[in-house]
Amino acid sequence: MASKLIGIDLGGTTTKLAFLNQDGDILQKWSIPTNIEENGQHIVPDMIQSLKKTMQDSGYTKDDFVGIGMGTPGAVNIEDGTVIGAYNLNWKTTQRVREQFQTELGLPFVLENDANVAALGEYWKGAGAKDDDVIFVTLGTGVGGGVIAGGRLLHGVNGGAGELGHVTVQPGGYQCTCGKKGCLEQYSSATGIVHVARDMAAEFTGKSRLKELFDNKEDVTSKMVTYLAENGDILANQVVDRVAFYLGLALANCGNILNPGNIVIGGGVSAAGNTLLQPTTRYFQENTFPSVRDSTKLRLAQLGNDAGAIGAASLALRFANSH
Repeated sequence: MASKLIGIDLGGTTTKLAFLNQDGDILQKWSIPTNIEENGQHIVPDMIQSLKKTMQDSGYTKDDFVGIGMGTPGAVNIEDGTVIGAYNLNWKTTQRVREQFQTELGLPFVLENDANVAALGEYWKGAGAKDDDVIFVTLGTGVGGGVIAGGRLLHGVNGGAGELGHVTVQPGGYQCTCGKKGCLEQYSSATGIVHVARDMAAEFTGKSRLKELFDNKEDVTSKMVTYLAENGDILANQVVDRVAFYLGLALANCGNILNPGNIVIGGGVSAAGNTLLQPTTRYFQENTFPSVRDSTKLRLAQLGNDAGAIGAASLALRFANSH
């Protein structure tokens, strides 16, 4: 009897795979490196190979599984099961992902944007659970987002709904890879925080370990910035405050439009926890109107690296239940 789900979270360096039950509990998980060489042509065959081997090693056949859900970077065509423009995977042309999986494994396959599957994961099993209206924002190398309204993931007419990373927070600000300027992604992502820190360090005249690191041409990471802020570095605190201002402003605008129960903050940068959450909440509250301020809460994601695989598996379940 088919009862298990497969969830895949494809990332630029690592691909996470998992077998889950229909309650969303992970039964088994593993990861493989993402080989982006030769225009990323090895990525899908590697995943299929790994799935086949792990199924065999665990004594499963395809009849044990309901289907496969997968999250991927890039612009996803959900109807066709294809993706294009995933530049961190070297996928510049249309990739027929679903076709390859279904041919090789003979299981129903659903493809979705990676930030959306992380949102679905937190919605199903994490910080967004028990709420039909949730906004998820992921702060990693970039800034992604997903919006669940009335229990449904919003896609918009061209799949662009929930692109929180491209909310303009500083008109005419930093140039974004998307072509426009002042996007949230350029300020509150891991790389954005370092950019803000470098510019603020150049202006700063006081005593600061963070400034010394820049002056000594050392590699500064967003983790170092938040660590120094926690430990009382004045400049680092100013940087975190500036980043939190932009994040709080963007989330307030989203909150004012959608009034979700929770806005869930995940991704690597969110590991800074309350150091980031407290000032962000303050700016969020300053920029929301009363009915939203009183009802929408900012929360840290709970599922960590498992959010994508769990959310992807929920797609397979939803798909099976609707067909």
